[in-house]
Amino acid sequence: MDNGRLHRDVGGQPRRSAGWLARAAVPAAFLLGMAFSGTAFAQDQQLPVVTAAKPVVREIVEDDEFVGRFEAVDQVAIRSRVSGYLDKVSFQDGALVNKGDLLFTIDQRPYQAAYDAAKSQVDVAKSLLEFSKMQLDRADELAKTGNISAATVDDRRREYLSAQAQMQGATAALTSASLNLEFTEIKAPLSGRIDRRLVSVGNLVQPDSTLLTTIVTRDPIDFYFDVDERLYFSYARDAKERGGSMQEGAGGLEVVVRVADRAEAVFKGKLDFAENRIDNATGTMRVRATFPNADGVLQPGMFGRINVPGSLPHSGVLVPDEAIGADQDRRIVFLVDEAGMVSAKPVRTGPLLDGYRVIRSGLTGDETIIVNGLMHARPGTKVKVEMVTLPPKVETAGLPQ
Repeated sequence: MDNGRLHRDVGGQPRRSAGWLARAAVPAAFLLGMAFSGTAFAQDQQLPVVTAAKPVVREIVEDDEFVGRFEAVDQVAIRSRVSGYLDKVSFQDGALVNKGDLLFTIDQRPYQAAYDAAKSQVDVAKSLLEFSKMQLDRADELAKTGNISAATVDDRRREYLSAQAQMQGATAALTSASLNLEFTEIKAPLSGRIDRRLVSVGNLVQPDSTLLTTIVTRDPIDFYFDVDERLYFSYARDAKERGGSMQEGAGGLEVVVRVADRAEAVFKGKLDFAENRIDNATGTMRVRATFPNADGVLQPGMFGRINVPGSLPHSGVLVPDEAIGADQDRRIVFLVDEAGMVSAKPVRTGPLLDGYRVIRSGLTGDETIIVNGLMHARPGTKVKVEMVTLPPKVETAGLPQ
């Protein structure tokens, strides 16, 4: 009989043929395969999605950032050299002044009188000196003919020498009186911006003690910051490679500084000095940079963040800051392979550069790192990867880091 018909077995019970069983097994296997395929597809759809990329690898110079303060190159506290009552103030508070500008005037009348008295004493001494000189000359002529004694000649010479001494003393007194009269006019010893007047007209001014005002220079301006001993060795080594020394500004190493409320603006300057010893108490060395300040934006006392090149040019690995996780006191980066398996890699980080974090050790640049979706990444798990390409620089690289 054909395969679709019933057969009876030895006991006389009906049974299907083997062909019918084979045809029934085909759709069952197909349905089972579809079930397994659907399960795998569903599992693939349930994998967490992460964004991954290759690190940026290019030649870099690492920067170290320090907080410091601006200070004027020159600053002076204005005090009087003579005592007296303040008679006049000749500047506007906060104005720019030039060297030699008149600032304050002390009441000149007592000093003018002292000058006139000293000048009259000079006139008296001068006339006495001229008279004693004539007497000495006459005595010398008479001594040649023997009409005058030697003792008289000696007396005339003594009177002349005494007149010379009196003349010198009167001249010195006149010079002192002239200086005191000159000191009643207090002038700017340097050019810069002046502070407000600290003493009003009519007040008594004491010499060398009463602070009248201050002046600070404006352009250029200095910036002071401290580096620790470890960084000092690094900078000193690089400075030697450049042919300079830290104490002499590391060969004029260029630096930039950022100040508050000027996120996108940086001021460029140069290192020009470092102290000749490390402070025993703090273990740091004070370093100075100088910046042009023609527009006067930078002010003494202002805080800033300075970026100093911390290395010579070298090939560096850069990754986004959001791609770096933390494991207690370690920094880690999550890697993903071609199969989507996640693994963790400890790294040693450096400063921010062009919006990226410098990786000093731990990565070679050939790895694929997870840059977005770190909360879904666990070592040993599988993820679905969406690849992106990181730009050479981040658009927000000019913002505060």
